[in-house]
Order: sequence, then C-alpha cells, then structure tokens
Amino acid sequence: MMKEGVASGEPHVKLWVWDAPDQTRPTFDEAVKHEFRKTRVGEWFGPSWSTHWFKVVLRVPMELHDSRLLELHWDANNEGMVWTHDGKPLQGLTGGGERVEWVLPKEFRDGKEHTIYVEMACNGMFGNAPGGDSIQPPDPNKYFKLDKAEIVAVNPDARALWVDIWIIGDAAREFPQDSWEQHRALKTCNEIIEAFELGNKDSLKTCRKIAESYFGSDVNSAKVYDIKNGKEPIVFGIGHCHIDSCWLWPWAETKRKVARSWSNQCDLMDRYPELNFACSQAQQYKWLKQLYPYVWERVKKKVAEGRFHPIGGSWVEHDTNMPSGESLVRQFLYGQRFYESNFGSRCQTFWLPDTFGYSSQLPQLCRLAGMNRFLTQKLSWNNINKFPHTTFNWVALDGSQVICHMPPAETYTAEAHFGDVKRSLSQHKSMDQDVTSLLVFGKGDGGGGPTWQHLEKLRRCRGISDNVGLLPRVHMGNSVDDFFDKLELKADSFVTWYGELYFELHRGTYTTQANNKRNNRKAETVLRDLELLATIVSIKNKSYKYPKKEFDDMWEAVLLCQFHDCLPGSSIEMCYDDSDEMYDMVFTTGKKIMDDICKQMGVSEVTSTSVPDGMALNTLPWERKEVVEISESEAAVACGEGPFMKLSYFNPPLTAEFHARQVGRDAFVLENTQLKVQVTGGCITSLYDKVAQREVIPEGQKANQYVIFDDKPLYWQAWDVEVYHLDTRRELPSGETRISESKPHRVSVTTRTDISKESYIETVISLSAAVDGEQSYVEVSSRVEWHETMKFLKVEFPVDVRNTEASYETAFGIVKRPTHYNTSWDMAKFEVCCHKFADLSEHGYGVSILNDSKYGFATVGNLMRLSLLRSPKAPDAHADMGTHHIRWAILPHSGSLGSTTVRKAYEFNNPLKILSGGAGVAVSERPVKLSSDSDKSLVLDTVKRGEDDEDVSRGELPTEKGRSVILRIYESLGGRARGTVQTTWDVKKVSATNLLEDELEEVAFEGGKFKVDLKPFEVATFKLQLA
Repeated sequence: MMKEGVASGEPHVKLWVWDAPDQTRPTFDEAVKHEFRKTRVGEWFGPSWSTHWFKVVLRVPMELHDSRLLELHWDANNEGMVWTHDGKPLQGLTGGGERVEWVLPKEFRDGKEHTIYVEMACNGMFGNAPGGDSIQPPDPNKYFKLDKAEIVAVNPDARALWVDIWIIGDAAREFPQDSWEQHRALKTCNEIIEAFELGNKDSLKTCRKIAESYFGSDVNSAKVYDIKNGKEPIVFGIGHCHIDSCWLWPWAETKRKVARSWSNQCDLMDRYPELNFACSQAQQYKWLKQLYPYVWERVKKKVAEGRFHPIGGSWVEHDTNMPSGESLVRQFLYGQRFYESNFGSRCQTFWLPDTFGYSSQLPQLCRLAGMNRFLTQKLSWNNINKFPHTTFNWVALDGSQVICHMPPAETYTAEAHFGDVKRSLSQHKSMDQDVTSLLVFGKGDGGGGPTWQHLEKLRRCRGISDNVGLLPRVHMGNSVDDFFDKLELKADSFVTWYGELYFELHRGTYTTQANNKRNNRKAETVLRDLELLATIVSIKNKSYKYPKKEFDDMWEAVLLCQFHDCLPGSSIEMCYDDSDEMYDMVFTTGKKIMDDICKQMGVSEVTSTSVPDGMALNTLPWERKEVVEISESEAAVACGEGPFMKLSYFNPPLTAEFHARQVGRDAFVLENTQLKVQVTGGCITSLYDKVAQREVIPEGQKANQYVIFDDKPLYWQAWDVEVYHLDTRRELPSGETRISESKPHRVSVTTRTDISKESYIETVISLSAAVDGEQSYVEVSSRVEWHETMKFLKVEFPVDVRNTEASYETAFGIVKRPTHYNTSWDMAKFEVCCHKFADLSEHGYGVSILNDSKYGFATVGNLMRLSLLRSPKAPDAHADMGTHHIRWAILPHSGSLGSTTVRKAYEFNNPLKILSGGAGVAVSERPVKLSSDSDKSLVLDTVKRGEDDEDVSRGELPTEKGRSVILRIYESLGGRARGTVQTTWDVKKVSATNLLEDELEEVAFEGGKFKVDLKPFEVATFKLQLA
C-alpha cells in the first residue's frame, strides 16, 4: 500500500551509461560529450572509486499522472547525484535503501520523454571497505549492482502512517511502564493495527486520525512547532551534515559529497520550512563555489534567507592537538575571512564535534577570532571517565573563556529518533544551571545530512510533547546562535572547566602516519620563515611583490591536511598519497619563494662555504650563537640576531675538553666542557652535567633505550592505543657500537638495533662542542626501517628528577600533566600530546626531551618516553611502513623549565641555514625584534604583512591604503611578562588587533619602540602601520 503504482523498464525508464576511465571524475560537460551505451537494471558497475554517468529518459505513464507524489527510485547501493539535462546538479543519492528517492517535477507528468542524468560514484557513504567493517582498508575491486531505477507513485498516507507507528511504537517501548503516557501509546498502537485493512486506502486515513489523537492535529506541517502558552521547548533541533574532508574516501570524493549533501538540504528546506541547517568548514564551501556554481547559488540563497548557516569559523574541522599555535590562528583567519567575504558576516560559534581532544588555548584563540561559543561532543566517547558537564564555561591558559555545549544526545549525527529527543534531557549533566540542549541531527561523517524521515519524526516528537507530555519538547526553526544567545544570559551561573579537554580515546593518533606529521611540522616552519623574510624584502624593496597568492595556496594546503582525520593518521592510504602531493606543492612553492628572496637579498643557499664568503640565516627572534658546519671537514661559529649572522673561525677545543673515546667493550664516552656522556651497549648509561655537577641518569638505568609494545586496540586500529599495551613492554637489545664521527666540532657514535628480521634502527648519538653561554645537549638521529604489524616503538629516558607533574609544549603554551596514576583521571593520560618538547623539572634542575617531528609522549614517575612509530593495519594497511628519519635531543638544564628549553626547541626544529653572498653583502640588523631587556618568555612568533594592504590584498575584502606589518607575540612559560618591541621601519602607528587583524586600540609608539605587557600565556597581535 506504500506504492500506488510503479513504472519500470522501457518505455518508461530508458538507461544509457558512459564509463569514465580509471578513477577520473569528469564534470557534467566532459561526460555528456561522450558516447553512451545502453544499459539496464541488474548490471554491475565498478571497480571501486570509478565513475559512471547515466543518461536516464523518463516517461510517466498516463495512469500515474494524477498521483499525489511521484518519485524516481534509484538504488545502485552507492552514492550518486541527479542532474538536469542541461547540467544542473539537483540532489544526492545514498544507496542501499537510504535516500534513493528523487521527487519528479510536475512538468514530467505530460506523457512526454524527459531526460536527466545520474552520476554514479563507485563507493558507499563510508567508502569501499570489504564486508561490514567500514574501517578496514578499502577493497580496490568492489562492484555495485544497479538494483532499482523506477518511477513510483507513493501513497503519502501510507508513508506518513509508517512514521506515525514508528514514533508511537518508540513511545510505547521507551516511556516508563508505570506511566499513563506509555499505556496510551500502547493503546493507540493497538487501535491503529485494528483499524488497518490491507488494500483499503480509506483505512489509512482512519489510522492516521487515530495517530493524530496522540500527536495532535498539527503534526502534518511546521505548524506543530507553534509555541503554546506555558509549553516552552527545551530541546532545539538543528540539521547538520558532518562531512569528513577525507577519511575512508579520498579528498576528490569529498568535493562531490559536499555538492550531493548540500543539494539535499536545499531541496528539503523547500519542503520543510522548519528546517534550519548548520554546516562548517570554509574549505568545503570554497570547493562548492569553484566546482558547483549552481549549488553554490542555491546555498547562498538559503544563507540569505537565514536557514542555511555557515558555522565554525575555521578552514576545516581541524585537529587541535598537533597544529602549532600559528596554524590554529590561520584556521580561524582563513575561515572567518572566507565567510565574511562570501556571506557578509563572521561566525560566532566554533563548531568542532568530532576532533580527538581540544587544546588548552582554544578558548583564547576563539575569542580573538570573534567567537565566544563552542560546540563539541567527542568527549562522550571517553573510554575511562565520563565527562561531568553538558554546558559549562571553558577557560584557556590565559584565563579567556567561552561557553561550551556538548549535546546530551551524545552525537552529531542523530537519527532524530524518539530516543534522541529523550536522551537530550535524560543524559543532560548541567540541568542545575540550564536544562536546554541542542539536538544535532542528520546523516554524517560521509555526508548526507537530514532526511525527510528525520523531519517527520521530529514533528511527531513535538506533537507528543504538546499533546501527551513526558517527552522533552523539541523545537525547530532556530539557529545554533539563537541557542547560544539564550545560554549567554545564564553564563555567570555555569560551572567552569580549566585547561585542555583531554580526550580519553584515540591516543594513538599522536603517532600514526609519521611522515604526514613530519611534513606538518616542516611546513609550519617553512611558512613562518618565508613570511618573515618576504615581509622584510617587500618593505625594503617596493618592486618586490609579497607572494600573497602563493602563501595562501600553501597555507590552505597545510590547513586542509590538518583536518581531524588526516593529520591524526586515521584515513585510508589514498588520502596520504594526496597529502604527500599537497605537501610537495608547499615545499616546491616555498623553495621558489626562498630562491626569489635570496636573489633580492644578493645571497644564495649553499651546502658549503668559507668564513669570509659565508653567513648563517637566522629566522628566530633572538640572538643565536652556534657552531655550524660549512664543509665536510670545517666548522665556523655563527653569532648574531639575524636575519644574517656573521661567521667567525671556529677554534677547536683541547682534546681533553672535547672528545669521543672507547673506555671498554662496547662502552664509549663523549665529552665537552658541559656534558659527559657514557654510551654502553648502545644506550646512555650516564649523562653527567659538569656545570651543575649532577648526574642525570639514575644509577643502573639506561636512557635512549628503545622499547617495543604489542599494539592491539579493541577496535580503532589507527586511532587507539590501550592502557594494557604497557604490560607488553620489551626492551630492544642493541648491536655493536662504534665511533662514527670525530670532528673538531662534533663527535658521534653509531649503533644498529635489530627490531625483527625485517626492521631495524640505526642510531647516531652526537655531542657538539659547547659554546659559551649556550646550554649543550645530546642529539640523537635515527634511521628506522619499519615493517612491523601491530607494534608500537618508543624510546625511554629515565632521569634523576622528581615531580608529580611534567610539562608539555602545546599551541602557544605549556600543559602540565600528572606523572602518576593516583586517580582514574590521572591514569587516563597514559599517552599525551606534546609539540617540540616535554620537560620534567624539580626545583633547581630539570631535563627536557626535544624532537623534530613527534607528538606522542608519556611521563610516569621519573621515566620519560617519546613515542616513535606505530604499525596499525586499518584503515591504511601500509601505515608507516618504510624508512623514517627522526631526531630528538636530551637537554639537561639548571633551574626549572624556562626559556632555555623553549628556545632550544625552536632552534632544534629550525637549524641555521648556510648562505653565500660574498664579503660585500651587508649583515643587517633585524628590522623588528624584542629588546634585549625584554622578558625571555616572550616569543615573537609571527611577522607577516597585513591581509588587506593595498599591495598585498587579493580583493576578498576591502583594501586598506598603505603598508602594514602584523606581529604576533605570546608569553610561553606561564607568567606575567613585559618587553619592548623595537623596529627600524618607518612606523606611523601601532595598534593592538585581534587574530582577524581588526584594530582594537592604539598603542603608544615613540622612538621606534612600543611596550608589551602580557598575562601568562597571553597571545597578542599588533599591527604596525608604515609611513
């Protein structure tokens, strides 16, 4: 009775197909130029990731012309898109029984032939995994059968009754058994069943009348959401379509998912006036604008109507654990500028429902980007402790705060079930402060968004609330910002959460896909350096054009690769093939920019030079003094603040002060004037700080000890490392050690460590000649040949330091975490994220572990452990297999954690570059810097040109006359810090700005200087307007 009539096969449905070659995704215009062949229902199409274009000619039979609802039902068990005959994309198709219907236009009821096209993508909503486990590596040879292509006359009464009995049945099952509301639901179900007569259409109307006695008479329209006196809603539904920019499918498929999903929503909005839809990720809007102009215009129209809501304010829904502070800034800068330039306004709410933990500085950066609200829900996945709040104030390291809401239905892809509405109250943890909540519903991860079923179910849930009661009253028609506007009025009463929102799951994502993480760190460094140098050159030489387009392309690629399934390492192999290409573009473009800058400055990058002809390039904002290698056998001392540092001759220390020598069987000593290192059996058995007169390694223990663990998570292979993996620890014995380098400026020993028959590590432990006034460290370089299965490689450093907390660098700050397992909350942090360093210090002394590309770490008691490599087999069967080059260092230091560690970590990740330009090149003073008497915890992290300078702007937003420079400074250690910015540029005005470069207030500027006064971990941005 659901179908009043069906027309299939010729002459009503005629099918032709063109098979696109290989894995190409041709546009409509390209596809229709080709010759199509005849095809039929029942034919198979593939393989995985291929595209097939169908020409579909429809003729509605006369007997169906007067049907109340006519649809094309198309099901090939894969994704697709319906196009008009002239190339307008109309609606996405999901397949497998979901979203298989397309409502036929009224003009198709004329008895004539009408042509449409269907673009078939040979992948399901969740890719192409074999069998029923969607996170397994995709099957490259999957084929899809066209099961259905037919014109269907749907009986609207039968379809509506199906939803009626669904929701009333849920009420009968989920309401308390001792409630009259449950008994009435049971009674109504029985009455409907008794009234139903198979084949009798009139009985459908009778049954629907019975259902309306439970729902109320307004259930068939948006009128059901009219607010009655005394019946205020507490659950606010918002349609959403979470589309992972890559995950179990490649980036290119995401672009089509966006068009399919958002077309669906525009269509539903025309049919359901209550639907408000929120969607994030500026990158996806840009793809739509570039590739699907017709859908873009539909979306823009709905945005203008106030029903399609761009949200989030960021370029993508990015990881927040691993990106640098400046990367997080650029996520907001690029995201907000896109929204403002294309839709006329910025986002107020940061939207990040699916990311694997939330950095402690996000509230500060959100506020500085114009957002004071935050929505997430991922912490509901915690596998040890239940997060205690639903609505709360979240406070950053500097004291900034945002309102945070975590929908109590505990999903961002709710199916709009009766139970989802019920859980929006029953699982609400903050009802003492506020009882309201958001219900975020719609097909997601692979896209899709809300369906007509979702909207019909929610109408009925609202009807129950108004007509029967007991179910929380759900409301449609408001935006996310409307919801937060009301929360703001009560914000003073909300509980507070300080610091990071640590996610007690997916801890393996700090380590998986090591090459991708290495590229991220390298790209962040390259962009920082180039923006500084290009700024200096563009101001010095007006004929040089600041490469804004190139920087935008580079940043957008890096920001895209920070998507929360790319940078964490949880995508399929195809995604990393694509990200490798993007990073290659970043580094190739960067090399061209650098070559151009060098040409402008009259220098060139070289691998060897001489003291008179050479110089070192320092892009860091402080004076450096280091020994640098200027040839295979020669070193020099580079000293200065940069950007160009003079070289002076290196005077080798006496052999007694600096050497490498063998002191026993497989035992060696490396020594300089500060440190004495003993390497025995390939491990560091002693590290003596000669200046502090202190041994760093506890007696009888071994540092730089490789350990390997069985790594078999319960399910999420690329994502998870479970606490029980620690029970499988096994030390890797090393092979023979030899002195591999004995130069006047550096000594090294090399050891080979076999992991298995297929895998090994070649480790070089080095000590450079000490430089007066600079803290020396032990550097380790490793080459790992890695071919393991479900194993986790780490390196350990026991240190003679005691503290109940260790410190880890994070974006624009430091996070302290426990070194013990006193509580379940402490134990849950058995694996944590760090950036360039981790530190364990007690009063007066400490040890820092620096790294050049790693993010996973753990400190338990006095044992520090750097995570190196994992070997999961899903969703990428070859994750991390191959050769890896990894560097780390052991940095002992007097005093507690301080600027020495912060600066050495920067320097370790930004080695001095050797330049040659002849003796005639002037070694100029750095044009902008913090004065020498400024607090050393201040870091001038970013120097760039203003986004809207008339000689820089690309025209997205109104340009500003003149030239400006943007400086970003942060306090790095957690204390009040004062300093002075000095500049040799001709500056007429200095303003404090937010991250979006809006001027907030003028700063006193005199004599080429202005004062800086920052709170602990504060991030400050200044705009220097040049004369």
